[in-house]
Amino acid sequence: MAEERMRILRMLEAGQIRAEEAAQLLAALEKPGGSEPVQGRWLRVRVTDRATGREKLSVNVPLGLVDVALRMGARLTPRTGSVDPQEILEAIRSGTVGKIVEIEDIEGGEHVELFVD
Repeated sequence: MAEERMRILRMLEAGQIRAEEAAQLLAALEKPGGSEPVQGRWLRVRVTDRATGREKLSVNVPLGLVDVALRMGARLTPRTGSVDPQEILEAIRSGTVGKIVEIEDIEGGEHVELFVD
């Protein structure tokens, strides 16, 4: 759990999340068990630069915190309007493993991928 706390604090320090979001994530880590039945699994978000292929952002979030992560992700991902956070939640809860979302932001030059593993 210490690793997850440090990851949240690094995201806050890097300006990837606001203080309120960090507080919500830290509070969720304190809850025993969690509400998600798939403990131990991760939602992985990768953003790469389309031109160079270099990774711009890499975030790994325990699935037990996925609701908060999706609210944060709405601020971090391109505004394509084609991704419904509810569909992502449904895919996760149904047990989907692997890549669940892939977005090409042509204007912003970013490639965004969400994985569950």
